[in-house]
Amino acid sequence: MESGERLRRAVDYIEENLTGDIDLEVPARICCMSSAGFQRIFALVTDMTVAEYVRCRRLTLAGIELAAGKIKVIDAALKYGYDSPDSFGRAFLRFHGITPSAARQGQPLRSFSRIVLNISHSGGNIMDYSIEELPELTLTGYRSHFHGAPYGDERMEQEERLFITTRGKQYFLRGATEDRDEYCVVSNIVSDGYDFFYGVALSDWVREHLYDHSVTGVEFVEGMGLETVTIPHRTYVVFETKDQKQVINNYSELLGQRGYILTEWLPDMGFRLAGAPELYIYHWEPRRERNISIWLPIERLR
Repeated sequence: MESGERLRRAVDYIEENLTGDIDLEVPARICCMSSAGFQRIFALVTDMTVAEYVRCRRLTLAGIELAAGKIKVIDAALKYGYDSPDSFGRAFLRFHGITPSAARQGQPLRSFSRIVLNISHSGGNIMDYSIEELPELTLTGYRSHFHGAPYGDERMEQEERLFITTRGKQYFLRGATEDRDEYCVVSNIVSDGYDFFYGVALSDWVREHLYDHSVTGVEFVEGMGLETVTIPHRTYVVFETKDQKQVINNYSELLGQRGYILTEWLPDMGFRLAGAPELYIYHWEPRRERNISIWLPIERLR
């Protein structure tokens, strides 16, 4: 069975259990991966977490039943997994923009339809790739917890906001490294979001003296909230955008191929996504056009 078909069957299981308990180990087994791996793949392919998808689908179905007068508010709350009518009412209002009682009176509702996965690929650029062994990499920088899935407009908006509001830290880190590359690391993907880390590769000497006032001549470094993370040695598949002055459109286009990469291309090549951080390396060489490389951790299929 192809990976795309396995993922479609996993969505079938979720849909069939929207009014009951959803055991994520079940769709994970369908997809031949761990629960964490399934949730990660789901988010990569659909631009939303499993939890978000389940919440939107349950509130859609609850709205349909309430509008048809087939169910009471308290019964809808229990049926669709809420502890109380109050928590259900708050979630319903956020999603539909009206209260459950208003829905029973026939006011307009929002609808979130079932995801239909039709993973396809067009064009040849996606095959421009390399398999790389990344040695252990130590980065110094700062992190933020982003909400939602690690792709799509929500990710881009949060990333842009982080970069705009932390320019001082970026300038400091860029000045401390001889490496022109900037690293963004996506890790710890959970149901409500993921960690996004921005950093640079500093020399051992600079890391050792980063907080030494007699060397830096300043006393504000401690208050910058910097941390050091180590990316372990791992095999990665690397895709690069084309060299150009404005890479964001090409970057978005490449990210748009993630469903094909993860569910079709990787298995065809004998790999699957591994449980390790993903890297997005911004190559800003002086007097050159720029490009972004996307590093996805992989392991051989057993």
